[in-house]
Amino acid sequence: MTKIPDSPKIGSTLVSESLRHAIGDRYLTYALSTIMHRALPDARDGLKPVHRRILYAMRELRLAPTGGFRKSAKISGDVMGNYHPHGDAAIYDAMARLAQDFNMRYPLVDGQGNFGNIDGDNPAAARYTEARLTAIAESLMDGLTENAVDFRSNYDGTLEEPVVMPAAFPHLLANGSSGIAVGMATNIPPHNLGELIDACQAMIKNPEVEDDALVEFVLGPDFPTGGVIVEPRGAVLDAYRTGRGSFRLRARWQVEDVGRGMWQVVVTEIPYQVQKSKLIERLAELIQTKRIPLLADVRDESTEDVRLILEPRARNIDPDMLMGMLFKNSDLEIRFSLNMNVLIDGRTPKVCSLKQVLRAFLDHRREVLQRRAQHRIDKIAARLNVLEGYIIAFLNLDRVIEIIRAEDEPKPIMMDEFALNDVQAEAILNMRLRSLRRLEEMELVRERDALTLERADLDGLLDSQARQWARISEQLAAISKQFGKAALNGARRSTFDEATVVEDVPFEAMIEREPITVICSKMGWVRAMKGHAALDGDVKFKDGDEKRFIFHAETTDKILLLGSNGRFYTLIGANLPGGRGMGEPVRLMVDLPNDAEIVDILIYRSGFKYLIASTAGDGFIVPSEELVAQTRAGKQVLTVKEAVVAALCRVIEGDQVAVVGENRKLLVFALSDLPEMAKGKGVRLQKYKDGGLSDATTFDSTRGLSWKDPAGRTRLELDLAEWTAARASAGRMAPRGFPRENKFT
Repeated sequence: MTKIPDSPKIGSTLVSESLRHAIGDRYLTYALSTIMHRALPDARDGLKPVHRRILYAMRELRLAPTGGFRKSAKISGDVMGNYHPHGDAAIYDAMARLAQDFNMRYPLVDGQGNFGNIDGDNPAAARYTEARLTAIAESLMDGLTENAVDFRSNYDGTLEEPVVMPAAFPHLLANGSSGIAVGMATNIPPHNLGELIDACQAMIKNPEVEDDALVEFVLGPDFPTGGVIVEPRGAVLDAYRTGRGSFRLRARWQVEDVGRGMWQVVVTEIPYQVQKSKLIERLAELIQTKRIPLLADVRDESTEDVRLILEPRARNIDPDMLMGMLFKNSDLEIRFSLNMNVLIDGRTPKVCSLKQVLRAFLDHRREVLQRRAQHRIDKIAARLNVLEGYIIAFLNLDRVIEIIRAEDEPKPIMMDEFALNDVQAEAILNMRLRSLRRLEEMELVRERDALTLERADLDGLLDSQARQWARISEQLAAISKQFGKAALNGARRSTFDEATVVEDVPFEAMIEREPITVICSKMGWVRAMKGHAALDGDVKFKDGDEKRFIFHAETTDKILLLGSNGRFYTLIGANLPGGRGMGEPVRLMVDLPNDAEIVDILIYRSGFKYLIASTAGDGFIVPSEELVAQTRAGKQVLTVKEAVVAALCRVIEGDQVAVVGENRKLLVFALSDLPEMAKGKGVRLQKYKDGGLSDATTFDSTRGLSWKDPAGRTRLELDLAEWTAARASAGRMAPRGFPRENKFT
């Protein structure tokens, strides 16, 4: 018998709790850690912890913009060992991204070596590259030594790190951010720093300004790779008002004349975060699969700048139409989503509007200003205290020297005689002999007066909210002058334009119209010869194969293929393989099953109607528009089951239907007896005891029914009363001279 263990006693190390509670509590801890310390940026400085620690570690290594570089391995090692207890590869990847000018609108790291490229190549190993801070990264940390922000202990309690950076500019929007947490995510595009500062200045002048007015300053994202934003202004305003939305971004292109009437499209800017190599692969795939018949070739002539060449198939193609199709089918146009989910005060995740994000930054700047001012006041107070002691010493210099020379413990005596405090007495005792001159006394008085005036100014600053905002406005103006629109690389890169609509462009307009001769063999190999060749000419086929279908068409035609499984498949005349070789199997172009045969091939014509039937003798009328398939998988039109397969598809001409079975019985009835359907099994055309349907056709009752007799002569039968009966009848034996194959044609 199994013994049940006793319950844990009081004081035991074993704790009993439900699995649901244990998992929930631990998962909540993990989720909060991911949200707070990994995925979401702080609205105040726009940084995640890993980026903040990288910048702080580089500052501690004194990697100033005007100084030397250090190995990236050293930097990532210091970050990992001192502040960020995660993998060095993840830290180096994060640092490398801060140095990539195609990812960061305002790079925070100045990299030396291979830090990756827009093609998608990875940076070189950390032991090969070097880095230092940029000037704009220094401005993010300006004030760290002046108690501008709080510090906290690092992960092992041996060092301290800043909780948030002082952030002299709205970095969250300037460089953007992205991340995925538990149950929430953020995705913020980069913006132009000059525009952001203009919006901040407007908020300082009018704290009640609305998002509608701010969008007059912040026109939209400003991506480091440029491009053209084609999102309507109303959608942009809604995105900034709600904190959620998206922006359509297109590549920048122009038409370049190459002589002799030919031209080519040159793409000079591609959408943000699109890898150029993968974009070229996609364009090459579109050419190979002939999904964009207007495009003939693509090649990359990029050096430091992007230069993609797109060659049209013909000179008479409209460039706007070509680019419209490429925008629709490739990453030459993307939709970049906006989700401003950020940490407010470093604690609360919230989806913020543009105004709320800028307000969080400005409130942070005001707090930084107040803390730096108070820190300076405290420093001035300490210095004035020392200066007062120095001045007292100079006024009583002989007595001070006498005490120092005569007494073993001069400090307490001086403090008692001259009413000095401990700091003042210690400063006097540490004074150098060279300072005991008249000129130094005058300098001390001048310094005391200057510091007194500075302290009074700082006290006035802390007492006046208006002066604080004025000072913040001056600081933002200085940042704008250094890094804004007039600075190097500060001008807006992404421009705005209206989207060109290409959805309603007819397919025929994209293809140069040329005559072709379509040939399909018995084994299903299809090709298209240029021009209209003789239909009875000699054509070569593979061994054991022969001609089955041959007809004249044009490159703009849609070719409809009916399979024995009752599905219609659509081919494009321009996409058919050339006629120099043997062609290609049609099963490589559409998903025709191996056990299905090709029943018929015809050219799509709008407004036509067809008679479609199965071997069981069931059929119906179907409009031509219902036969066009949009995918490789085709479109099921005729429903067939088990041993029944599709038998025929004939264009309707006339008012009568003639059906002949494998038993050579012929039946004629009115076309009006058949229903018009989009898909289905249909109705019974002719009744059979044995066998099934052999052929069917339609004809005009006034002109009669014709066929070719065994001698090849055309025979016309006008009096068909003998074979006319109700639909689904058995019919009567076909007249003498009817083809042995039981086919009307």
